[in-house]
Amino acid sequence: MRIALRCLCLPLLALPTAAAQTPSPPVPAAIDAARYPSLQAAIDALPESGGTVQLPPGRFEIVRPLILSRGDSRLQGAGPATHIVNLNQAGQPALIVRPPNADKDSKSRLWRVQLDNFRVSGNPKSGAGLLAQGINELNLHNLSVDHHGGDGILMVDCYEDPRVVQCIITYNAGAGLNLLTNHDIVVSANQFEENLDAVRCLDSFNLCFTGNNLDDHLRHGVVIENTYGSVLSGNMIEECEGAAVVLDRDCYGITLSANVIAHHRGGGIHLLDAWGCAVSANTFTLVHSNSILVSSNSGRITITGNNFCNSYIGGGGDKRPATHKNPMSRDEGTGILLQSTTGIVISGNVFSGLSTSAIRAEGPCSRLNITGNVATDPRRQALGLPAFDLRSVTNSIIENNLQP
Repeated sequence: MRIALRCLCLPLLALPTAAAQTPSPPVPAAIDAARYPSLQAAIDALPESGGTVQLPPGRFEIVRPLILSRGDSRLQGAGPATHIVNLNQAGQPALIVRPPNADKDSKSRLWRVQLDNFRVSGNPKSGAGLLAQGINELNLHNLSVDHHGGDGILMVDCYEDPRVVQCIITYNAGAGLNLLTNHDIVVSANQFEENLDAVRCLDSFNLCFTGNNLDDHLRHGVVIENTYGSVLSGNMIEECEGAAVVLDRDCYGITLSANVIAHHRGGGIHLLDAWGCAVSANTFTLVHSNSILVSSNSGRITITGNNFCNSYIGGGGDKRPATHKNPMSRDEGTGILLQSTTGIVISGNVFSGLSTSAIRAEGPCSRLNITGNVATDPRRQALGLPAFDLRSVTNSIIENNLQP
């Protein structure tokens, strides 16, 4: 019996010694902002180990930016019932997320910050709704961002894996979402309404822009510059005063596929400086100016399997009238304009009901493969325009295209 007791006691004596040698990790905080005198006081209560700040419902008016400078943290509201209102009229953001030493060290970073389930609104003289700088693995989810004098969301140098998901971003004087120097970006299932531009992505790479809805923007839909290796797929882009999609300034290796490009005054997809890109399976309807433009600074482009159309609904009828006092209410359709470019494949597309040529070359173009397209354009025929206006094209294959 003595032997059994001694065996049982040995492990019990060893446990306190082992536990004493292992320091306890810091515990992230769980903060109820309703218990603090202000939202900023609640955010400041986060320890360096991070944590969650739970924002209560209510209208919270601010005159200076809220600042979050802790990693491994989450700022969570109660949906649009949590409403942060920026009354600042000196161009300041509503919320700034950045490392505490960002002003002194441009390479400093925070990791893993999440913002979700609250509304941030501004005024014509305020700055951005949200400024995020130097945040890796930033996650923005279910935010309402509206009526700011600057961008809705401005993300600067959020290099590793930023995500913007299921947000509604509306009525901002700048871009709805402005991405500067970011990498491996996911922008998915968001809605953008009546910003200056919906989205700008500059000096970045690996943008995955899928399943978003864009409507009524005062300039362009999506502007991408100096960015490569990206995809825009499955988006609804409607009624921009400018173009639906613009690729400019050394873009390459980008796929634009399965988007609906509808009812734009300034054009559809404009490739101003784009190389090695694919434009496929998109629908261009009621686009009033150049559904696709390939400029002299772009080349090596594949354009396949797209549909270019007006509002024809069968039985000889168009959904929109041919004439209307409001030009944007008129039935319209446009095709592809090639401007002194080279190395282009255009195949398997359908062009119908257009008021322009299906494909038109402007200036010297060469090494084009234009095959297997169908043009059905009674309106174009009435205007006396050729289906394929390719008089300036040399050293090219143009064959097996169907036209009336």
